[in-house]
Amino acid sequence: MIQTFENQVALVTGAARGIGRATALTLQSRGARVVATDVSEAVHELETQNIVTLTGNIADEETAIRSVGMAIGRFGALDILVNNAGRTMNRALIDMSVADWDDIMSVNARGTFLHCREAVRAMLAEQGGVIVNVASIVAQVAMKDTCVYAASKGAIAQLTKVIAVEYGTRGIRANAVAPGVVETDILEGIVSDSRATLASYGSAHPIGRVGQPQDIAEVIAFLASPASAFMTGSLVMADGGFTAL
Repeated sequence: MIQTFENQVALVTGAARGIGRATALTLQSRGARVVATDVSEAVHELETQNIVTLTGNIADEETAIRSVGMAIGRFGALDILVNNAGRTMNRALIDMSVADWDDIMSVNARGTFLHCREAVRAMLAEQGGVIVNVASIVAQVAMKDTCVYAASKGAIAQLTKVIAVEYGTRGIRANAVAPGVVETDILEGIVSDSRATLASYGSAHPIGRVGQPQDIAEVIAFLASPASAFMTGSLVMADGGFTAL
């Protein structure tokens, strides 16, 4: 069943590329009006009548305030928040600096917290809403050289559960999706041979391939829709069976 989002307003972070872009376009194509944000100016390529765009670092409190304010100011409400923006780092624990740790945690954990806080404040005024946070399989399973990334995604998974518990009776649902390896250009920045890496990761997934951004966008759309009305506080694995091994 294809979810529709007529008369819904969504905020999607990290929307310039990959999962965020696919999600913003999917929600818009199914009727939502969307605020799309990213640190990259490329996000402005998405601007249409029903998508407004904003650049800013999600780790900055002002970005969260402006993003939620734009949704309310331009479209009159905020019904859906998708916290997708994040950064990754592949580095062994003993090779990491304090600056490395703070850099990843400030974007992934603090940025998600700030946008959740501002969204919940707005949603309480509207007596409800839906939050979908993008975590990762490493929020649940360990992979080497991912200590800070895994910690940040674990924080997102737990934050999601707390929001679900605190605000469930006030009409706010919060779930997280945990993607496996997804083919985006982010991979090119962290490994020297992204094609070979994707092939090796694909064979490690029981489904026989890595994910595509649209695969995850469809899961996000489901979690943002009334079709998942009895789901909150869940960490949904969208990983081609990787964590089933």
